[in-house]
Amino acid sequence: MNKKLLIGCFLVILSSVVYAERIKDITTISGVRSNPLIGYGLVVGLDGSGDQTNQTPFTTESFLNMLKQFGIAIPEGARMQLKNVAAVAIHAELPAFAKPGQQLDITASSIGNAKSLRGGTLLMTPLKGADGNVYALAQGNLVVGGLGVEGLDGSKLTVNVPSVGRIPNGATVERSVPNNFSAGQPIIFNLHRSDFTTAKRIADSINDLLGPKVAQATDAMSIRVNAPKDPSQRVNFISLLENIEVVPGEAAAKVVINSRTGTIVVGSHVRIAPVAVTHGSLTVTVAEDIEVSQPDALAEGTTVVLPKSNVTAEQQLNPMFKFDPGPTLDELVRAVNEVGAAPGDLMAILEALKQAGALKAELIVI
Repeated sequence: MNKKLLIGCFLVILSSVVYAERIKDITTISGVRSNPLIGYGLVVGLDGSGDQTNQTPFTTESFLNMLKQFGIAIPEGARMQLKNVAAVAIHAELPAFAKPGQQLDITASSIGNAKSLRGGTLLMTPLKGADGNVYALAQGNLVVGGLGVEGLDGSKLTVNVPSVGRIPNGATVERSVPNNFSAGQPIIFNLHRSDFTTAKRIADSINDLLGPKVAQATDAMSIRVNAPKDPSQRVNFISLLENIEVVPGEAAAKVVINSRTGTIVVGSHVRIAPVAVTHGSLTVTVAEDIEVSQPDALAEGTTVVLPKSNVTAEQQLNPMFKFDPGPTLDELVRAVNEVGAAPGDLMAILEALKQAGALKAELIVI
């Protein structure tokens, strides 16, 4: 049996062609954002796949507290085995401008040792924001995509994750989050990716449409726009602005290397200074053989099986190649391919070029 040490890579080349994009696709409006909600609750009705209460005392305590709210008292010292109950954490996203009465999708995740939440029902659970206030109430039947079964001999089979479930429209909004959208203040557009050129082009496009000094780029991330104070007019105003098409500025020269998957992404503005490169490829082979040692017919002893390993290393000598001054991206890839360097070798070459100061780009390893 042979085992070889191989390195596989995938090279992606970014094109320099840039297309116009709508302002709504490359920016967000300051103050218009969603808010995370979280809660703690109980899922009941499980088919014996709930928490083992002797290992998760918080499940039992939560269940007893719920019974007390309904006027049911459990004798002190009573032993309870709640195999059909599981403690869960609930999380959801409260959209911007959500109003009381609207519904949200929620996700329930087991925080104990429940084997599965399939078939369970979430009891009414308050969902709180970061300020501690209750913004929604959750309740409903869980939809679980995972499946887990276990045999009497200890064998198990699990498909996906059975300890997490979702409830579509499982929460009702009880409180809205205040915002300053109607306060009459200027509107701030924030870019998804900071870039001075893109910020300037957005401000120029808005001023070309509505007149000078309506928009101003305050920095590489934000564009300040003077807007009407009337709320209804502000909605129409933003609807007009967010559909303006702008050509974003081209990204800075970057080379991104994913060391885990071997993926290399090279930007279109990457340049190489004059430099000569040589790179060898090393292959290590491990061969596993089995030898049988058997004594003579008249000798005493037993037959034994002995493993035998042969390790060899082979290194290919590749010729040195030269980069001319300021080669383009196409010339860089063509030069590497002509000498037979694989994408895996290109990863090592790019790292060495950066250390030598010949790579005119930012090298990012993720």
